[in-house]
Amino acid sequence: MLFSSFVDYLDGRLQERFEGSIAKKRVSLAIALIINLSLLGYFKYADFSVGIWNSLTPFDVKLPGVALPVGISFYTFQTVSYSIDVYKGRIKAEHNYFDYLTYVSMFPQLIAGPIVRFSTVQEELHKRAITESGFVLGMKRFIIGLLRKVLIANQIGALWDTIRVADGISIVTAWLGLLCFTLQLYFDFSAYSDMAIGLGQMLGFNFPENFVYPLSSVSITDFWRRWHVSLSTWFRDYVYIPLGGNRVGMAKHLRNIFVVWFLTGLWHGASWNFVLWGLYHGTLLTLEKYIWGNGLKKLPKVIQHLYAIIIVVFGFGIFTFDKLSEMGAYFVQLIGIPGNAFFGNEFFWYVGNYLPVLVAAIVLSFPVYPFIKKKVEEMSGAGRAAIKIAGAALSVGLFVLAVSSLVRDTYNPFLYFRF
Repeated sequence: MLFSSFVDYLDGRLQERFEGSIAKKRVSLAIALIINLSLLGYFKYADFSVGIWNSLTPFDVKLPGVALPVGISFYTFQTVSYSIDVYKGRIKAEHNYFDYLTYVSMFPQLIAGPIVRFSTVQEELHKRAITESGFVLGMKRFIIGLLRKVLIANQIGALWDTIRVADGISIVTAWLGLLCFTLQLYFDFSAYSDMAIGLGQMLGFNFPENFVYPLSSVSITDFWRRWHVSLSTWFRDYVYIPLGGNRVGMAKHLRNIFVVWFLTGLWHGASWNFVLWGLYHGTLLTLEKYIWGNGLKKLPKVIQHLYAIIIVVFGFGIFTFDKLSEMGAYFVQLIGIPGNAFFGNEFFWYVGNYLPVLVAAIVLSFPVYPFIKKKVEEMSGAGRAAIKIAGAALSVGLFVLAVSSLVRDTYNPFLYFRF
């Protein structure tokens, strides 16, 4: 991270010095990009690449067994965006290396996002105000993230882990399992983003939103406007648009879509299931764009949402299984092969034991909290005060419950460790 940061800091200064020569600026940028992407490629994809080589050729090479530096995918994309933005003239090069290093190594969002661009925090790195109101709002946002992670993501993740290894489950239970993983991933990742945004606000930094209730989407296009927004916009601005975006012919547009989604899948991990997951979404986005998108918009919102959630849940089934054999074995249960029952008693047992957290997760996947908050703000007098006091008391109680759960339980998975 120190080396990568220094490379891009130096690149920014060199580009500033070469302002009168586009050719020299381009060479400086190219060197910085090659170094950064080579580091990411080696640390993240060396074993994956050697595995492909060994499977395709008779010359076996020992796997390097390279350890993955924590957060390398996130900070590499941040440093790359800095170099490109300096080249494009969107920002001025940073002169103080330690301020730039502060941006790259900023601990709240370093290991799980959001991917923060230098332009977002450039002014705040030099001059920011840590206010009481901002600190309180940040603390509230952090606590919300902690509650979502500990009380929802961890609990529903335990149910998914149970269903995942169960034998002879019914079709509905298999779908319940994938729904649980989808909810776990959403609440886990968005909770880390909440905590990062909250910590940043406490320190006087304003990080961008990363999730906008994606599980309430009405299409796959809508889903990717709401899910991991900082990654989606990064690929849009630094890959899709430079390739020509949608302002090209159909053949090139299709190429652009599939290049972006191949890279999006690969960014998530060095495994074929992530590549398949990326291409799966690229295919569906293409179909929505060119075939059934207009017809989909004419359907009732409930049908649109059902369509989107089935596709998303099935897609996360591809996402979660590293081994294609395990993926295939689980997927045949989704369609009742070989001869699985549609309903089984185990389904009612799982739902009965996890009903409160399932209901909470499904309800809170929709913008219920902002709706209630808005209604409370519109109230006046004693009623508003009473609701706020009750809400504060509930928050304190849930916070104590979350902390006690962390102390008591050993199950506290970090799903994005590989990134």
